[in-house]
Amino acid sequence: MNNQKQQKPTLSGQRFKTRKRDEKERFDPTQFQDCIIQGLNETGNDLEAVAKFLDASGAKLDYRRYAETLFDILVAGGMLAPGGTLADDVIRTDVCVFSAQEDLETMTAFAQVFNKLIRRYKYLEKGFEEEVKKLLLFLKGFSESERNKLAMLTGILLANGNLSASILNSLYNENLVKEGVSAAFAVKLFKSWINEKDINAVAGMLRKVNMDNRLMELFPANKQSLEHFTKYFTDAGLKELAEYVRNQQTIGARKELQKELQEMMSRDEPLKDITLYIKEEMKKNISEQTVIGILWSSVMSCVEWNKKEELVTEQAIKHLKQYSPLLAAFTTQGQSELTLLLKIQEYCYDNIHFMKSFQKIVVLFYKAEVLSEEPILKWYKDAHVAKGKSVFLDQMKKFVEWLKNAEEESESDTEEGD
Repeated sequence: MNNQKQQKPTLSGQRFKTRKRDEKERFDPTQFQDCIIQGLNETGNDLEAVAKFLDASGAKLDYRRYAETLFDILVAGGMLAPGGTLADDVIRTDVCVFSAQEDLETMTAFAQVFNKLIRRYKYLEKGFEEEVKKLLLFLKGFSESERNKLAMLTGILLANGNLSASILNSLYNENLVKEGVSAAFAVKLFKSWINEKDINAVAGMLRKVNMDNRLMELFPANKQSLEHFTKYFTDAGLKELAEYVRNQQTIGARKELQKELQEMMSRDEPLKDITLYIKEEMKKNISEQTVIGILWSSVMSCVEWNKKEELVTEQAIKHLKQYSPLLAAFTTQGQSELTLLLKIQEYCYDNIHFMKSFQKIVVLFYKAEVLSEEPILKWYKDAHVAKGKSVFLDQMKKFVEWLKNAEEESESDTEEGD
């Protein structure tokens, strides 16, 4: 009897049975492309039929997996190789953006195709945005006409909310900027965008993605001036965009001016140095009316004001007397004087313990030649705002009467002299 145990055979490798659902499907964009192109060619360029075909095909074809291929075909007619060229050996269709007519009406109809497709298959939203970013980087690989069509289409899609303005980041690519491609593309894009919406809606979308202050970067560093930007876009028929950027620059300069003024005043810098600094900053397209408003708020915010009404007037007069020469340097125009009067009125109304100080501040500025009689009389008659109107007009009544009498006396003196 053999007591020896029989040795079990050893397995040199293990074989698992793969379940059908676990098998990884091979990535095959070519087969997907063939199905889409065949279907598009059967529509005979009827964009309604195109939209219906795409809607129905989403149930049978894997749009999620082949989103890039799908959008390449709809824009360029076939799968794009790196750089934006169509590979020679791929089949292509003429039912696409690049083969369509170069006009706003046709691009609007194509925008509707994309709009319907993305509304139906919401998951394509992100893929579509990535596709447009990629297409913008490929601009040099496209013909001028193809770029124009893509620009018009992109502008319409931005206006419809199918794209975020963050896609414009691609236009800041160094090579595109250097060769003038970005600026030329931006002209067509903004034209169709503003045509669909208005400049305020466009500005709102740009602000949302922090692009409102970056439009100057569409030009190379040596051309990033307000003058160049304004001329380029105004000549291209986009005056409102040029003005919007000009205003953005001015807002930035105004904020910078206010911040620097407050710092200079807190350091007690000489008034002549502050005056020179402001005059230099005014070259950045800041008007005298704007400057006087900024100056007033800077002067008033560099003091800790007394909370007692009877003491604050005395404190204000002493403080403002010190800054009168500075304010006088920037009230050389009647409109600037009126602006200052309105700022004083609003300030005294908004800061309740200043309500009784208004007339004394105006008289001080009259004596210090910051304000002259004509703007004061105009303010009194019809240029004041509603804030505290009755209180301030009452305070000013006697002084205004005195001004009128003084004016009449000087007129009669002149007549006698004649």
